Amino acid sequence: MDRRIRLRHIQAFAEIVRQGSLKRAAEVLYLTQPAISRTIAELEEIVGARLLSRSRRGVSLTPQGEFFHGHALNALGALTQGLAGIGGQADPGLALLVGALPSVSARLMPDVVAELQRVAPHLRLSIADGGHGHLTTLLRAGDLDVVIGRLGAPETMQGLSFTQLYLEDVAVVVRPGHPILSDPGPDSDGPDLRRIAEYPVLYPPRTAAIHPLVERLLLSRGIAPPPRRIETVSGAFGRVHVRQSDAVWFISAGVVAREIADGRLVRLPLDTELTKGPVGLMTRASQPETSAQLLFRQAVMRVVAPGFGPPG
Repeated sequence: MDRRIRLRHIQAFAEIVRQGSLKRAAEVLYLTQPAISRTIAELEEIVGARLLSRSRRGVSLTPQGEFFHGHALNALGALTQGLAGIGGQADPGLALLVGALPSVSARLMPDVVAELQRVAPHLRLSIADGGHGHLTTLLRAGDLDVVIGRLGAPETMQGLSFTQLYLEDVAVVVRPGHPILSDPGPDSDGPDLRRIAEYPVLYPPRTAAIHPLVERLLLSRGIAPPPRRIETVSGAFGRVHVRQSDAVWFISAGVVAREIADGRLVRLPLDTELTKGPVGLMTRASQPETSAQLLFRQAVMRVVAPGFGPPG
């Protein structure tokens, strides 16, 4: 390794990527913007490649930066773990309160927890699930350290920092053998979605992050919100109710990814591109990142790194 690289270079680079802005990263690291700009310029000169692309919309990774970013996070994580476990004594007080939206609880969190148990077994993790509004309210109040889930409407994201992980769409699912599966409909992309009015529908409430996305999907097809609907994003209720009824369920694909994969539920073959939205990490914008948050974020990044995404 080039001996000119210092910890400050790696910290600055990782924080700029996390914040998506040199200005916000400088504030978190208690640096001036010219100072953090010089630090990144030094790092790019040392590695011999441009790592960040700057525009009016913020900062993004170049292909070389994308490659380097994962290694930078691993290096910071290894150092954090080493400091926590120095002298053979892991910090017994290292804990993290995580909020996870239903799609994340079902699809992403099991793999993240397994990764954390591998690299940071001393970290005490508490996981709460719930809707977007509930979890972001707890996050702002300091009752949660980090929330992972869909990006909400602008008014729900005030005071929060969001780091995108991947894009996820909404699935429309039914039980195997559902009558709607036998009707090809007038469109070439699957069953006639207008027939949902014939069945009970599990529909996201207005407080759910996916609510406007589902409305957009229906509007694009000239379909009114279904009159016979139960408003919920409860994965526990939906999995049971849909499998024992003719209900049609609009839900984030991650919530039902495993059930679709093993055939317990069937996803209607519809074009749901309009419902795609970012899933990411949310923290309080004014809060410096703790060691526990860093370990968690690095574990998440490693899990999603190979192009993670719920199967369609």
